[in-house]
This record gives sequence, C-alpha cells and structure tokens, in this order.
Amino acid sequence: MTTPDDATILADTRHWIEKAVIGLNLCPFARSVYVKNQVRIVVSHARHLDAFLDELDHELDLLVNTPAEEVDTTLLVHPTLFQDFFVFNDFMNVVDDVVTEHELEGVIQVANFHPQFQFEGVEADDISNATNRAPYPTLHLLREESVERAVASDAGGAEKIVERNIATLRELGSAGWQTLLSKP
Repeated sequence: MTTPDDATILADTRHWIEKAVIGLNLCPFARSVYVKNQVRIVVSHARHLDAFLDELDHELDLLVNTPAEEVDTTLLVHPTLFQDFFVFNDFMNVVDDVVTEHELEGVIQVANFHPQFQFEGVEADDISNATNRAPYPTLHLLREESVERAVASDAGGAEKIVERNIATLRELGSAGWQTLLSKP
C-alpha cells in the first residue's frame, strides 16, 4: 500500500472535518475553532512508537504553551503506524500515561479516531462507530477548558451530543456516510 503524501492526508482530514464533523454537527463546537484557524493538523512520519511518542510530547507542550486564540486543539495524524484499530485503541493507555507524565490531567484530554473505530460491544459494521471514524488514525488533543465551555453551551450536554450523533448517523445510513465522505 502506498502512503499518501502530506497534502493528500491534510486534504482528506480537512474534508472529513468539513463534511462529517462540522457538516453533520457531530461536534457542535468544532465549527467555531475551525473557521478561526485554531485547529492544528500535524502529519506524523514517525517510524516507530517511540518517535511518535516524542511527537506527542512536543504537541502537548506546544498546545499548553500556545494561547487558545492561536491553537485551540491539535490533530496528530499518522497514516501508517496504526493500521490495526485494536492496537491503536490499546495504545490509548500509553497516551493517557503521557498526559499524566506531563501533569496535564484536567488540562488536556485526548480523543482517538480511526478508520476502523469500533465501540466496545458494538458490531464493526454498526453506523454508530462512524462518530469516531476518520480517514487516518488520529489523536485529537483538546483543551479541557474549551471542551467544558462548549459542552456547557450545548443545551443537552455531552450525553445528548452522543445520542444526537448516533441518531444522525442512523438516519444517514452507511451508504449516506460513504456518499458524504466521497470526493467529487
């Protein structure tokens, strides 16, 4: 399999953000930071986990040391290192440890997205998994303060957002999801 170039990875990621995350309102607070260019997207070329962890260290430091008005959130994308979702999902335990090592618990949280994302106890082909499916394995570094502010401004809170997302995707269906993400 040929790895796409950075321009393609960035374009695919932006397409997913614009069409799915913002277009379907899967994250009701994504639009405001995206249109203000406060979303940093970084393509990793790390050849092994240690190098990827070094990049994660760098991105965590950069995020906490940069004003939110400049960078509110970061997507760390790696197109090849985590082909297997379950390996990537297990790796999230290491990511949590890194956040703790940086003493950023309660400051930064990390969400994960993967092309084969699967919620525990949910069949692989269930459309609800699409809420966390991205074109490439991605770590989303979020400022807790921004998340809390956004959730507080959404009338239903975090649980309602999840329920609304699943309902939206069930209505759209798998074919609609594929059509939505296809490029002209």
